[in-house]
Amino acid sequence: MDGELRVPTAIAVTGADLALPAQDERTLPAAVLADIDRAPLEQALLAVQTLVEQHGHVIVVYSGATPASVERRLLTIRSLLESDRIALFRPDLPPLAVAVLARQLRQLASCDLGPGVLAAAGRLLTHYLHAGALLGTLSRLDRIPVDLKAHARSWVPGSQFAVLAHPEPRVVRLGTPDARLPGPDFGTSLLVAKGQLQSDWVGTTLAPAWQVRGLREAPLPAESADWWGTGKAIEFVAYLPDLSVLYQLVASVRQSACHWCGLDVIGDRCVFCSATPPAYGELQPYGTHAPVG
Repeated sequence: MDGELRVPTAIAVTGADLALPAQDERTLPAAVLADIDRAPLEQALLAVQTLVEQHGHVIVVYSGATPASVERRLLTIRSLLESDRIALFRPDLPPLAVAVLARQLRQLASCDLGPGVLAAAGRLLTHYLHAGALLGTLSRLDRIPVDLKAHARSWVPGSQFAVLAHPEPRVVRLGTPDARLPGPDFGTSLLVAKGQLQSDWVGTTLAPAWQVRGLREAPLPAESADWWGTGKAIEFVAYLPDLSVLYQLVASVRQSACHWCGLDVIGDRCVFCSATPPAYGELQPYGTHAPVG
């Protein structure tokens, strides 16, 4: 932009436990909108308005387990500000995977990507996440299809279940011949968050089976117990850690201008104004194959 200083798009999350530590030196800090539903409306409005003024555009990433009151407050703020520079992004992923995706967007925010492309990149990068958990019970798991037999077995003391939530739901009981989860066919790192469950299965069995290049631990997000239906869980997510790979995936997708707000976008919808631009192709990077799942 002829030497003009570009202010990076702000990536906001709804809780401090969704703001993972930086993956590399270019990872930008997350804007944490903690307790935004409990703060006075004027205070919450000012916080978001300040982010918009400082960064130009704001992408708020939150999970399906985020309380409805938080989402209502975000919608209210966006409406009161009458702004199409605030994107609300709630991917269909468990909380730890949402935190990883938010960090990937924080990595990409340092690159020469416009806000419309960056917001749509979140939808693209979900295809490259493998997210699940090891659970001590399935009795309250209602986000993953579970047959009645598996539910019945979950009442057996000491039973543990490996559950894949994304990209393809799968539930297996540990100790059985089919106790394997389909993993990525590309190089990933693994992030693990331990709750109130004792097991080394993720590190000793899953990580080698998925051939991950590294394993790190993080605190279990507060929303995970609600998402999985139990605090007796060890949540995990395999992801692409390298900024160069993330950037290549996003940059390889053809861009088009949103006919409504004018932002450059990828895919079939502008995340900021929700307008659907003319179809110039699917949200799939050229020259690559779709990941398994």
